[in-house]
Amino acid sequence: MSKYVITGGAGFIGSHIAEHLSNEGHQVIILDSLRTGFKKNLNNLNVEFIQGDIRDEKLVQNIIKNAAAVFHLAALVSVPESLLKIRECIDINTIGTLNVLEAVKINSDCKVVLSTSAANYGDNPILPKVETMSPEPMTPYAITKLDGEYYLKMYMDQYKVPTASLRYFNVFGPRQNPKSAYAAAVPIFINNALQNKPITIYGDGSQTRDFIYVKDVVKANILASNIGDETYNVALGHSTSIIDLAVKIKEITNSKSEIIFLKERPGDIKHSKADTSKFNKLGFKPDYSIEKALEETIEFYDLELRNKN
Repeated sequence: MSKYVITGGAGFIGSHIAEHLSNEGHQVIILDSLRTGFKKNLNNLNVEFIQGDIRDEKLVQNIIKNAAAVFHLAALVSVPESLLKIRECIDINTIGTLNVLEAVKINSDCKVVLSTSAANYGDNPILPKVETMSPEPMTPYAITKLDGEYYLKMYMDQYKVPTASLRYFNVFGPRQNPKSAYAAAVPIFINNALQNKPITIYGDGSQTRDFIYVKDVVKANILASNIGDETYNVALGHSTSIIDLAVKIKEITNSKSEIIFLKERPGDIKHSKADTSKFNKLGFKPDYSIEKALEETIEFYDLELRNKN
């Protein structure tokens, strides 16, 4: 049994990592301010929950003592909010990451796995996205995530702190909040399809995304806690168009939802696809196809809606 710390562990991805580790019998400590996370995401999990802020240096140091790894997901995650609150975004995402790294620096044999983002590539049209491309972050959110990657590498080079950064593409799955400012297409489409409400697509639906199931992201984090010390793309490595996604969801839910097309949103990236070969070489192989992952996700939201009604 090892001790693991998950910052932002009451959030969508963090709670799935917590579930996996607690099911394996490890000691799991979660630090979350509940700014965007929910305590209900940890229901029935054998974890220790601490409500606190990643910006609290002393608290972070105390929690991380004797941990085998820190999965660092605590962040200001809304891109629009990061543009409105630049200083707060830097405080949480950059200074918060430095607090984690400083705490680990005085705590030998603990690895930091940072959740970072494909937003670091910006809207460079070259596909697939490969880790050696020059980053082109376009928002405070993306800039601070890139800062985190650089600081992890610096702490590894300067202080021998073991680190790895995972650049997520479009993650989806149970417990993703369809009402958040960060809401992704998948939970919104599913919720509407289950209620036969219209499914809204901005643009003509030909835009593509590289989706990956949250349980495969958990697998990526566990692997990165044991092997690898660089920045890695985490994705399926193939693209799905938004219209295909909506049609698949309609088929699985047997929905009567109408698909409505609205004007394209300014700043939306047209196509996204990851080159996953670097992480695959370390042994990462996703378990879930889009279809299998959508079926599990739809089951979750269907049950949630039934419990509400």
